[in-house]
Amino acid sequence: MKIEKSQIQENNKQEIASHKEGFDFLSNILVKKGLDVDAIINKIAAFQVAVPSWALGAGGTRFGRFSYYGEPASLEQKIDDIGILHALTQTAGAVSLHIPWDIPQDYKAIKELAASHNILFDAVNSNTFQDQKNAKESYKYGSLSNTAKAVRQQAIQHNREVIKIGEQLGSKSLTVWLADGSCFPGQNNFQTALQHTQDSLKEIYGTLPDDWKMFIEYKPYEPNFYSTVIQDWGTSFMLANACGEKAYTLVDLGHHLPNTNIEQIVSTLMLNGKLGGFHFNDSKYGDDDITVGSIKPYALFLIFNELVYGMQNNPQNPELSWMIDASHNIKDPLEDLIQSLDAIQEAYAKALLIDQDQLKIAQQENDVVQCQEILQNAYRTDVRPLLERARLNSGGVLHPLKSYRSLDVRKNLIKERGMNTVATGL
Repeated sequence: MKIEKSQIQENNKQEIASHKEGFDFLSNILVKKGLDVDAIINKIAAFQVAVPSWALGAGGTRFGRFSYYGEPASLEQKIDDIGILHALTQTAGAVSLHIPWDIPQDYKAIKELAASHNILFDAVNSNTFQDQKNAKESYKYGSLSNTAKAVRQQAIQHNREVIKIGEQLGSKSLTVWLADGSCFPGQNNFQTALQHTQDSLKEIYGTLPDDWKMFIEYKPYEPNFYSTVIQDWGTSFMLANACGEKAYTLVDLGHHLPNTNIEQIVSTLMLNGKLGGFHFNDSKYGDDDITVGSIKPYALFLIFNELVYGMQNNPQNPELSWMIDASHNIKDPLEDLIQSLDAIQEAYAKALLIDQDQLKIAQQENDVVQCQEILQNAYRTDVRPLLERARLNSGGVLHPLKSYRSLDVRKNLIKERGMNTVATGL
């Protein structure tokens, strides 16, 4: 299924009068505050978030998985699904592949398909947290950190192969997340495991193309519950520095212990020029991987406050990569992704409303109350008309979720693919 321009225009025609009324009201308020509304809309429209290839099917837990039917059974169908998202939202202009879950069979054809949807290939992701079919060595006791050199070399070679796949697609970055760690005290020598990991990452980094980046992810626990080799941002930062200037820390919002001040981590990394990108999701208890903004929308806004400040004041930090990394266990995956994309743009738009100059004055004067007022005034603003205008200007629909349902997208996908398809890699 492909969303046609005529369908978008028809959906917008029904909503345009209401949109104009809401947009004009908000625009007048923002202009009186001295804000450049057009500039904000342009920034929102330019903000693109990569959709991971593994997010187009129903998610699950270790206890079970429940299909939502009409799932994409091939990489081609996954890209078609992202094309639907991008046509509606105009903010899902990239796909991030997980290898070996989604290896293209025909690179030329898959690139042409993606281009037909105006989709680029974002970071490629290696997988050493599962044993692969016909692999000689097992990752049961770790991959890049393993005590056995043969296992480490197999994991290193896999990452090199992922880079080669990415080169053929036009990707420019490799994301490394390790499940390596231990389940019981005494199982690992912490220093040895860390040293092996650093040496392995440096070997992978040595084969990185000149115009590529390496993103090093971290996570405090799971699947190992006593220790994780790259357990926090400081360890990732240290490893990135050891590798070189093309290596960066990647922040996954769910990869933190409860109540961690993620915005402070973001600020510190940007100040040091080492924040490479983001994996967006939300959580209540741990790495829940649920819909962005569904639990802690204010925390997401505070993170974007630091991101906006950093993008304006930290030229030493590279342009950031953005990606959703969530698991929609009981939702239609495409509806969940639409909600996530909307929540990300809403938090970004609200952060763009913050008067950073006034905030700095209040901070310097230790006016704590005024600092809070500045932030919360921006957060309490209903910015949805700005998001609607950004989508409208870019050729998307005013209300993506409403249009998705009115166009019966899921019913059409089930009609095309059947009830029993299962997304690859899950």
